[in-house]
Amino acid sequence: MPSLHRHRGIRVTPRTTVRPTQPQDPTQELIIDGYRPAQMIADLRKYQAELEIQNKALRYSQQEAEGASERFATLFSSVPLALMVVDEEGLVLASNAMALRLFQPLESDPPLNFLLPFVGPDHADEVAVSFLSAKSSGASEVSEVVFQSGAQGTFTGDLHIARIENPQDDLAHFICAIIDQGPLLAQRLALQESAAVLVQSNEDLLVSETRMAAIINSSLDAILCVDESLCISVFNPAATRLFGCSAKSAFGSPLSRFLPEVEKLLKQGSVAAQAMLGEYPATTLQGEHIFVEISVSQESATGTPQHGSSAITTLFARDLTASKRAEAQRLALETQLRESQKMQAVGTMAGGIAHDFNNILSAILGNVELAKQDTAAQSGALVSLDEIEKAGRRARDLVRQILTFSRNEPARRTPMRLSEVVHETVRLVKVTVPPGVEIRVLEAPDCATVLADATQVEQALLNLCTNAILAVGQTKGLVTIALGNTLLDFPECSRVGVPPGHYVDLSVQDTGSGMSQSTLQRIFEPFFTTRQVGQGTGLGLSVVHGIMKTHQGGIDVHSTPAQGSIFHLYFPTCDEAVPVADEPPAPAPAVHGQGRHVMYVDDDQALVFLVERVLRRKGFTVTSFTDPLEAQAALAERAQDFDLLVTDYNMPGFSGVDLLRAAKALRADLPVALASGYVTPEIEKSAFEAGASALVYKPNDVNELCETVQRLILGGHAD
Repeated sequence: MPSLHRHRGIRVTPRTTVRPTQPQDPTQELIIDGYRPAQMIADLRKYQAELEIQNKALRYSQQEAEGASERFATLFSSVPLALMVVDEEGLVLASNAMALRLFQPLESDPPLNFLLPFVGPDHADEVAVSFLSAKSSGASEVSEVVFQSGAQGTFTGDLHIARIENPQDDLAHFICAIIDQGPLLAQRLALQESAAVLVQSNEDLLVSETRMAAIINSSLDAILCVDESLCISVFNPAATRLFGCSAKSAFGSPLSRFLPEVEKLLKQGSVAAQAMLGEYPATTLQGEHIFVEISVSQESATGTPQHGSSAITTLFARDLTASKRAEAQRLALETQLRESQKMQAVGTMAGGIAHDFNNILSAILGNVELAKQDTAAQSGALVSLDEIEKAGRRARDLVRQILTFSRNEPARRTPMRLSEVVHETVRLVKVTVPPGVEIRVLEAPDCATVLADATQVEQALLNLCTNAILAVGQTKGLVTIALGNTLLDFPECSRVGVPPGHYVDLSVQDTGSGMSQSTLQRIFEPFFTTRQVGQGTGLGLSVVHGIMKTHQGGIDVHSTPAQGSIFHLYFPTCDEAVPVADEPPAPAPAVHGQGRHVMYVDDDQALVFLVERVLRRKGFTVTSFTDPLEAQAALAERAQDFDLLVTDYNMPGFSGVDLLRAAKALRADLPVALASGYVTPEIEKSAFEAGASALVYKPNDVNELCETVQRLILGGHAD
């Protein structure tokens, strides 16, 4: 325990009294050691009173000092801090129970005699310097000092040093307070760990937000987030492209601005937290209507206690424009495929029809020729027979055009003038022109020569005229066909798609209903048509476009609704001369059958009857069959009896080539001719490889047939 300060003693000093000079009483003249007795008594009483007062003060001070000492001792021992009184040499003069509990937790631990041995080596110098600082300045402190606790343990505390008065000794005394920082350090470490975790969490959150922002911004689908009031809070770049609106302009806008139907659905509250809503209409900022596929995700986000929680709805919108365009294209391609298959079937059917029709025409033309031979030169029936023959030949040419188109043969371009094609086409068109439509032809003189296939040009012109007549309809109108020379230069030739140069312009103009701009953009697409069902296949203009590409030319169209249309066909000119018409062939020598035996095989009874009559008139012996199997059996029995075999190519159940091979197997030197109105290069090749001597194209006139038969019998070949 610290020693208490001593109170100083009271020193009594005698006073010098000045005696008066008045006359004295004899009884008072006694003087003892310079004092008179009465005066001495009075002074002693006075001194006694002062001593009593001082004794009272001394006793009070002693009581106060003892009370203060007791209070200090109580406070020193009971304060929840480790307190020690240490001199400047480190000797512990006094310590409380808290200090002993920290430094000497066990009785077997080293006693707390000196402070510095209990200081960790890393802090010993710092603590010594702190004592010197406290001696000079009165106070000092060292933070987080590691102290030895008992024999094995350690603890960390803050050391506070304050100098106290020590009048009894020259050594300075200090009171030291040690605050155990162990719990605080644990809390601090926990807080640091929590702060580190929080910092890491914030960094992870920032990385996650950055990654999420990158995903949202790089998404090919439009992503929109809306709050509880269905106002837009997130609008990614894909949404900007899809809806044509910047994110800044979209923020805060209602969802109905772009997805009105989806907003109505969300307001009903019947949408699941994660749902695929399907296809919905959307509106862009420019007012364009598009279709999108919508999926939705709804989440609840916890906010501040003042604001509570809020719901966030994320919408994913996928643009269906490309898929719908692809679907429409797929449907169009399927339609084109079906139409192409139908056209292929039509082409196949055309071959069969042409076969039968050619047989009919052969019978007609053959019988007309026989009738003319049996009619007198002055008979009026000859005029009718001539007209029937002309009509039959036109029908024959028409069938050949149909077959050429169905076989899709390459164009056979020769130098020619288009005026003849124009007049021939007009003659064919006038047959189908309604009464109110006028056909007018304007032809410039000296039109240049072009390399063209007459059949294909006629087909193209016929398609344009048909479209023009349909455009005029049943009202009165005019279709003008013009032919002339022109020079195309930039920029017109670039628009048409041909090089600059001289061209022959064949145009067809009508005063019909005209076409809109959207229709003009699609008129050359295969199977595109604005006609009603049954009035067109949509192939007419695509065929025209293809024909012009084949002729290395161009096509140009101008049209105004309710005013009409004009089509220009530009054919490049050429310097080649138009071939001179062939000289009339010399009269063929008279055909004399001289009894030569001809086998004729055809499934058409009328044609068999005709050929029998024709050949027998020329002196041939004819054996005819309508069944190829019967003809094969006759050949097997008497092949040497026949000088020539003429067989149709297309017969039910048995091909003419099969009969040809059977005949060659029976008699290799027997001349054989194949007759057909539908001969492809493949059929022609297979026929000659099988040994055919000639191909006879039907319908031919009877004189040509007789000449071919005679040449084959005499050992020649006919092509």
